[in-house]
Amino acid sequence: MNEIIVSMENITKSFPGVKALDNVQFELRSGEVMALLGENGAGKSTLMKILSGVYTRDSGTMKIFGKEYGDLTPKQAQAAGVAIIHQELNMCRHLSVTENIFLGREKSNGFVLSNGEMEKEAKRILDELKIDLDPGQVVGELPVSKQQMVEIAKALSTNARILIMDEPTSALTAREIEDLFRIIRDLKAKGCGIVYISHRLEELQHIVDRVTIMRDGQYITTMNFADTNLDEIIASMVGREIKEKFPRVECKKGKKIMEVRHLNAGRMVRDVSFDLYEGEIVGFAGLMGAGRTETTRAIFGVDPKESGQILLNGKEVQIRKPADAIRAGIVLAPEDRKKDGLCTKLSIRHNIALPNLDLLCNKLGAVDRKKETEMCDEAVENLKIKTPSVEINADNLSGGNQQKVVVGKWLARDSKVVIFDEPTRGIDVAAKVEIYNLMNKLKQDGIGVMFVSSEMPEVMGIADRIIVMCDGRITGEVMASEATQNGILTMATRFEKKISGSEAKEGA
Repeated sequence: MNEIIVSMENITKSFPGVKALDNVQFELRSGEVMALLGENGAGKSTLMKILSGVYTRDSGTMKIFGKEYGDLTPKQAQAAGVAIIHQELNMCRHLSVTENIFLGREKSNGFVLSNGEMEKEAKRILDELKIDLDPGQVVGELPVSKQQMVEIAKALSTNARILIMDEPTSALTAREIEDLFRIIRDLKAKGCGIVYISHRLEELQHIVDRVTIMRDGQYITTMNFADTNLDEIIASMVGREIKEKFPRVECKKGKKIMEVRHLNAGRMVRDVSFDLYEGEIVGFAGLMGAGRTETTRAIFGVDPKESGQILLNGKEVQIRKPADAIRAGIVLAPEDRKKDGLCTKLSIRHNIALPNLDLLCNKLGAVDRKKETEMCDEAVENLKIKTPSVEINADNLSGGNQQKVVVGKWLARDSKVVIFDEPTRGIDVAAKVEIYNLMNKLKQDGIGVMFVSSEMPEVMGIADRIIVMCDGRITGEVMASEATQNGILTMATRFEKKISGSEAKEGA
């Protein structure tokens, strides 16, 4: 225990237009959880991708279990005992749990796959981790939390002794996070070294031994977690003290902008009704599966609504598809920005211009390049998007800057309502404050703002009014100034309690 199992010195890595790592050092010991922290774009994921063989370094030295390595391939890193669980899970959704665990390392007897042997081994690993999963179940049918457990099982099946977790709790419920922490503690007790990358700083106290902080591609410091506090960690991450984690702007409540009446869409949107006014931010709270995201998708026209009305400034609008919502002035920054909000292989310029071609094209259908450049430059300047050029692909941006591009493409349209679904998921504390300030600015400009968040302190800190959902229905509404976490949680479990209560009566 406590032997140095990873040592990285003077690691440098550049991409076109940006120096991602500048003489960075990093150390990991056996039997410890090392939190690797920093703002989006600090270089954390790049450093870990070098350790796991995804990227090659430009210069620097790297030792794993005392053996010096040059550039690794993913297969070589795996053989050295390194496994990485990426923020975006790399699963083959059409294959079973067993097939995913042994993908690329299938066991065979001559020309025939040893399916029984692999399934038995998969069951042993799952049981060891106390994960209740059928090895034969198709991964695509599992929730994200269970898919993540499959990724951990896959890593351990390779006898990994160095496990890198990149934002592992971003899509997990409180109960699932507890299960993950239990697994981390068990692995730590067995001598595994774990690198834990997360922007949820409040989690660190439960599992972390030491902290390494990076900023702008450079190593800042390493410290024992017990010898520091969150304010010091945040100051080291951003290079300054953040005085307000949840900046609030007071505005006079204006006229009613949007009305949603008796909206029904599938199983998860049931008779939803609410109003949205100028000068306020409305937060939607609830547990995973409450129907909040499905409500935003139904309003935006992604999912078909079965019944109900949507009114803007007192007039009903017919929304059958997203294009109808966009024309009406309702826009959505979706939960999964990479999958649904961006074309990651296209430039910032093209991402901002694409949904606005009706504003940028002349009568002959040709794009007015001057208008396009002005629109993109204005978005970059107003939203403080950190990029050397608008020609950089969206995939090369940090999570916070990707979120700004998603919002930037809509602000050019003079939108009336902006909907944010989990706007700060996977972004750092400083970028979160920038997103909050953006929401406040929209509020001040008279734009209706509604947002979904699974972070209760965030909802209470930024929203003016909070609407709570459970089981596809609105179960409560409260002014943020009067809200408590216990009160919101009570409303968020109201229908679940009724269901469990009725089941108990039936059982009696």
